[in-house]
Amino acid sequence: MPRASAGTGPTKPLQTAGSLETILDNCIFCKIASGAIPAKKVYEDDDLIAFHDINPAAPMHLLLVPRAHIATLADCDDSHQALLGKMLLLAPKLAQEQGGGYQNNADGPAGGFKTLFNTGPDGGQEVYHLHLHVMGGARPWRGQR
Repeated sequence: MPRASAGTGPTKPLQTAGSLETILDNCIFCKIASGAIPAKKVYEDDDLIAFHDINPAAPMHLLLVPRAHIATLADCDDSHQALLGKMLLLAPKLAQEQGGGYQNNADGPAGGFKTLFNTGPDGGQEVYHLHLHVMGGARPWRGQR
């Protein structure tokens, strides 16, 4: 059975198509992806949107969000492989563009960023729509997780 959630709280099984509409109507990331709520976007295409986190834990803190509503990483299956790969390959490109890139110079490595999927309540997930955090910039960060 597919799983989804209204944006916060534990994931609950969907019972009817009507309940899916309610979930999608109440999901903040679905609203951002549709343009109903503004965001400081840095990237968008048919599959993904990326924007600055409104409560950043690092000097550069982006969220990469699929346009399709997927509640958690645990809800992904083989059909999501290309989407997840796209998210992970896009992360270093956006980090570089936004000032948090990694370089391996003659003097050694410099810069860098952190990627993070929070999954479920014990994993620290607050919005139940799959999203990848990309954080970087000079340390210390507020969110040294």
